[in-house]
Amino acid sequence: MAEPKIEKREITSELRESYLDYAMSVIVGRALPDVRDGLKPVHRRILWSMQELGLTPGAKFMKCARIVGEALGKYHPHGDMAVYDALVRMAQPFSLRYPLIASQGNFGSIDGDSAAAQRYTEAKLSRIAEALLLDIDKETVDFVPNYSGDRKEPTVLPAKAPNLLINGADGIAVGMATKIPPHNLGEVVLAAAHLIDNPRATSPELMEFIKGPDFPTGGMIYDRKNIIEAYSTGRGSISTRGTAEIEEQRIVITEIPYQVNRSELMIKIAELVQAKKIEGVRGIRDELDKEGLRIVIELKNEAVPQKILNQLFKYTDLQKDFHLNMVALAEGLQPQTMSVRDVLTGFVEHRKQVVTRRSQFELKRAQERAHILEGLAKALDAIDKVINTIKKSADRSSAHANLVKQFKLSDRQAEAILDMRLATLAALERKKIEDELKEKKKLIKDLTLLLASPAKILGVIKDELLELKEQFGDLRRTKVVSRGLQEFRAEDMVAQEEAIITMSSDGYIKRLPPASFKLQRRGGKGLKGGTLNEADVLAHFIGTRTHDDILFFTDKGRVFQTKVYEIPAGTRIGKGRAIHNFLEIPANEKVTTVLSYGEEDKGKYLVLATAKGLVKKVGLDKLANVRRSGLIVLKLNPGDTLAWAKLAGKGEEVMITTALGRAIRFKVSEIREMGRTAAGVRGINLKKDDKVSSFEVIDPKKAMDLLVVMAHGYAKRTPLKSYKLQRRGGMGILTAKVTKKTGNVVSSRVIIEETELLAVSAKGQILRTDVKSIRKAGRATQGVRIMKLAAGDEIAGAVCL
Repeated sequence: MAEPKIEKREITSELRESYLDYAMSVIVGRALPDVRDGLKPVHRRILWSMQELGLTPGAKFMKCARIVGEALGKYHPHGDMAVYDALVRMAQPFSLRYPLIASQGNFGSIDGDSAAAQRYTEAKLSRIAEALLLDIDKETVDFVPNYSGDRKEPTVLPAKAPNLLINGADGIAVGMATKIPPHNLGEVVLAAAHLIDNPRATSPELMEFIKGPDFPTGGMIYDRKNIIEAYSTGRGSISTRGTAEIEEQRIVITEIPYQVNRSELMIKIAELVQAKKIEGVRGIRDELDKEGLRIVIELKNEAVPQKILNQLFKYTDLQKDFHLNMVALAEGLQPQTMSVRDVLTGFVEHRKQVVTRRSQFELKRAQERAHILEGLAKALDAIDKVINTIKKSADRSSAHANLVKQFKLSDRQAEAILDMRLATLAALERKKIEDELKEKKKLIKDLTLLLASPAKILGVIKDELLELKEQFGDLRRTKVVSRGLQEFRAEDMVAQEEAIITMSSDGYIKRLPPASFKLQRRGGKGLKGGTLNEADVLAHFIGTRTHDDILFFTDKGRVFQTKVYEIPAGTRIGKGRAIHNFLEIPANEKVTTVLSYGEEDKGKYLVLATAKGLVKKVGLDKLANVRRSGLIVLKLNPGDTLAWAKLAGKGEEVMITTALGRAIRFKVSEIREMGRTAAGVRGINLKKDDKVSSFEVIDPKKAMDLLVVMAHGYAKRTPLKSYKLQRRGGMGILTAKVTKKTGNVVSSRVIIEETELLAVSAKGQILRTDVKSIRKAGRATQGVRIMKLAAGDEIAGAVCL
């Protein structure tokens, strides 16, 4: 016995070649589907085994253990669970859009439950699987020896249906992967038919028919433009959402995204509720029944359903991206990333070969049968001579030879005559032979013309596809939304609701709901509005909404910006949090005014006023991108401070009130628009020791009264018509009689309609009362007491709700 030859090789090159061999084995023989029939080897072998077992749609069900054993023993030498799992997936209506196996028994659930053991479950081919195997007995595809060489198996199925697209595929190979979603059969058929008629059709043109994935679990997909781009390149991300509706104070989920586990989704929602990342959920109920999936999320009375639904989309798999990666084997060997056009082209080319080979097979069979029929017809025309020839022959072989020689027949024709029964001599039987011969000659002519015309072959493919659409086509389950999904903004997670912002002079700020302050009668003591340090006082108090932007202006002429919902929610008696925790306001700067604005305010002007009576107008768009470190918004004169900021539109007016009771009213248009770093112009000419105490913007079409609030708890309403329009820069007119009893004017507010007043004292007392309870009075009056203040306390500010 000769000794084995040992070849010395570098281990790196040996490892490289061995690994490449292994990689190609996994890619071709296990993980990637074939573009022609859309199947991996394991699926193809299971279907072929079931075909051999006679498990057609009309047959009885057979135990899956028997089917798995057939596939393992003859074609697929791997683990039985690998084969059974593949069989189970082909039977699951929530995994495949068009299941290839009809099942009986427990085949798992959308909750991720496993199928019952294979000895308990039964299966047979579905009707659409029959379409994949149709004509396999007509030499339409190549067969190769199985792993043991004792039988043959198909390399690919004839696949009348475009299975790769209608059922999709998932697979992880070595160095590559595939993820193809399922699609609607009717749409795919129309796209394939269009490609047959227009071979140069592009992927975007084909996507006029294929709207996008059509998942068996329904749901919604977004952004048509992005979908077309993904299908044109073979790669991309498609945004998907489950179907959820708001029914009063509950959210009902009836469809979930493809490949999302229903139980895990419910567990995730419960965990988010428990962790208080989603608030306002009372309970979660599973109402799955024969009608389909139904998850009911009960909400608390105060909860905002749309906010919670947005949070579900943001934090759970109720919204999920499907990462399309259309990698498949071309011609059964070459892995490629394919566009939708490439996939359909591969399928149509395969069908060309199948129809051609089927036609050749049928032509051959028709020619063979016609040849026999011609011999029988010739024999029947001279039946007496044929009988005499046979009778005179010594045996069958000599009779065969004599027939061939005397009547110029072929061996096969002579053999058919010898096998002919006497009943064939009857007139009707002779007519049947003649009719069949005519039929076969016509078939031969048709098949010959078909094989000679590629256009006719394509016509047959198209007709068979349209026939398939009639047989299996159904309505789309997944809704396509043309617009793209916007990235969730933080405000989408927060309910849009009214809010009160309070801030102390030391910078402690909080957000409160207006309901924190109950309505009181004029002249009451008010409620405790916050716990402040002895030296601290309440400085700012504004009404706003949670989605609005809020601007903080400092005495040095700088502005800082954040969202209202980013200000921590607090309690009425709580201190709040230091503003320096979320805004980079320098320690030597003090917030002097706070202003909020919403979407409806875009396009307005920002009007600023200083303590010494200067005013300035800046476009609000100039503050679109305020840095966390702030922006200069006003250049100040020495000794002056920025004290007010208001929003103003075209046609509006300005009202400036001073501490000593003077007021001036002029048009906003008198202030020209300036850049951020400009210094401003004179708004009011102040007397010695006087300063601006309030600054208001007026809509003359809506404004009714001017409400003046004084430091010692007095207030009054004066009709706005009592204040004539003046030129900017004057000394104004008297608006209140200021005495030691009333204290200086601390705030004036324009009243648009009967509303409520919130007055806040420096030590945190808050009064909420109806404005109509404050009587109207002339300009030169003291007003009425609205709030009883403790010794040393005074009103710091007021706001109308």
